[in-house]
Amino acid sequence: MTTTSHDAYIAAAPEPLRPLLHQLRAGLSQALPDAAEIVMYGMPGFQISGEIVAGYAAFSKQCGLYVDPGAIAAHADEIASLKLKATKTGVTFSPGKPITAELIEKLAVSSRGEKGL
Repeated sequence: MTTTSHDAYIAAAPEPLRPLLHQLRAGLSQALPDAAEIVMYGMPGFQISGEIVAGYAAFSKQCGLYVDPGAIAAHADEIASLKLKATKTGVTFSPGKPITAELIEKLAVSSRGEKGL
């Protein structure tokens, strides 16, 4: 998916995932109010002082939220309690197992802190 804006990215995503992408965008915008919305390497993200603090993506059946590895580690227990899949830099979820607004905010704020912004 090659796009130049968050709106275009969400519009091009599979329809069942669009509500999750809107939730991610809104949650990240709220948690990072001074961040610029960017699209880099085909993925929408939020940038502060030249540093990408958070990004998100849609796949065929799930979405991902990508943040600093320290943010994932700091919230590993909460991620596991929601039965979400985590990698070193991201959390994936689906319409059947969505991420919470609270976790989006915690991960975004923690990622920002890990980057010293």
